[in-house]
Amino acid sequence: MSNVVGLPPWIVLDPVIQSWLIEDIGRGDRTTQCLLAGKASIVKAELVAKASGIVGGLPLASRVFQLLDANVGFIAIAQEGQWCKAGEQIAKIEGTLDGLLTGERVALNLVMRLSGISTLTYEYAKQIADLEAQLVDTRKTTPGLRVLEKYASQLGGAINHRMGLDDAVMIKDNHIAAVGGIGVAIARIRSNMPYPLTIEVETENLEQVEEALQHGADIIMLDNMPPEIMKLAVRKIRDRSSRIKIEASGNITLDSIRAVAQTGVDYISTSAPITQSKWLDLSMRIFR
Repeated sequence: MSNVVGLPPWIVLDPVIQSWLIEDIGRGDRTTQCLLAGKASIVKAELVAKASGIVGGLPLASRVFQLLDANVGFIAIAQEGQWCKAGEQIAKIEGTLDGLLTGERVALNLVMRLSGISTLTYEYAKQIADLEAQLVDTRKTTPGLRVLEKYASQLGGAINHRMGLDDAVMIKDNHIAAVGGIGVAIARIRSNMPYPLTIEVETENLEQVEEALQHGADIIMLDNMPPEIMKLAVRKIRDRSSRIKIEASGNITLDSIRAVAQTGVDYISTSAPITQSKWLDLSMRIFR
């Protein structure tokens, strides 16, 4: 089992990693097979950061190579979540040449993608590090990669929102429109939902905030509200209850996140660190 907090055990991840290897390898690595012609050789390699950022996903890269070469040696030089500079060595590898060449692209793709998310998440989290509000991710993730992208989000300094639809009740605008109001939606859901799920309600104005309060929402999301309206909403909620959690969401940017945090909300959710991040450039260098 992986010893990194946030990653599922390998019994869960291995079939997924194997499917990615199968996608890339197809009927065989033609280049490596023809180059080596069945001759086995042991080589050393290193993973190097070509840009500065937060490193994430090295345990996954190690596992990629282990699935191709059970005896591979993989030593992480950088710690998960560590800031590394361009040109810095982040891992050392020793194993069969065919195993390293065949797994190179899948391993690098994973680490580059996750490191890019971790790096942009870190930039967002840094803007509000001295304030009470916490940065939260969303369900806007790449299909099939959610658990890993949310892991990368954690490495960058965010906390995870619900992993899937079964984690919590979140009443959004389309739910409200479908039944005709927040009160109706809360009442109907509360009579049917299993214990101990919580109810979060998305609100767009002060009238909806009041309705969510009257019907006992556990968490109130302030969606796309200007900071001055958000402050009024926070005051209204705090005057009624200190136990209700308040989340801000909608069009959160690096320039706006601090002003949102200063309104007094508990959480700020944004998809930007995952959906707008660039891959952190890395390379693998082999030594004979």
